[in-house]
Amino acid sequence: MIIHHVPWLVTKLFPAYTWHKDRDHQHIYLTFDDGPVPGITDKVLELLDVYNYKATFFMVGHNVFKYPSLCKEVLAAGHQIGNHTYHHLNGNSCSKETYLADFNACQEIILETLGINTSCFRPPYGRINADQAKEISKSHEIVMWDVLSGDYNNKLPVERIIKKTIQYTRNGSIIIFHDQQKTAHRLPYILPDVLKYISNEDFLPVCL
Repeated sequence: MIIHHVPWLVTKLFPAYTWHKDRDHQHIYLTFDDGPVPGITDKVLELLDVYNYKATFFMVGHNVFKYPSLCKEVLAAGHQIGNHTYHHLNGNSCSKETYLADFNACQEIILETLGINTSCFRPPYGRINADQAKEISKSHEIVMWDVLSGDYNNKLPVERIIKKTIQYTRNGSIIIFHDQQKTAHRLPYILPDVLKYISNEDFLPVCL
């Protein structure tokens, strides 16, 4: 079951994480996880460019290593880069030491490839324990989301993904999509309708 909108209570139970931004302004925050991946990340860049919208790409370190030129395209287009661990680790399934080493490895490959020290982090699967989060939050904003598109779930009809993403988008929303293999054949059909809605409602997508 996909819960497209994070319940208010969850955000209150974990106040150290960023679930959304200022509700008083019509800014929204488009985010893309797990890339960069050829054939989908570049398509996302093309679609965002149509509206001159900016987004944040939470990149897996191993993909940065494999596709450095695509990473540079994302940065050159004016988008923000975030850390998503090197191997897409589930924080609940590994030790603090293993998780932090993977986090640091991702930070290093982004710096080596792009020459930047990113300051935002998203835990893969949204899974991170208190000890891991305490250490990472010393240097990074831990960014979650309040709108989960569900684009990675092939059992969900594209129409439902579009409908639910639009339904829950409001001022300050952080929306999560995925530029990865699972979404390569679906996101190009989902994203245009969502971007059109955003434009019609006068929301302004900006970086975190």
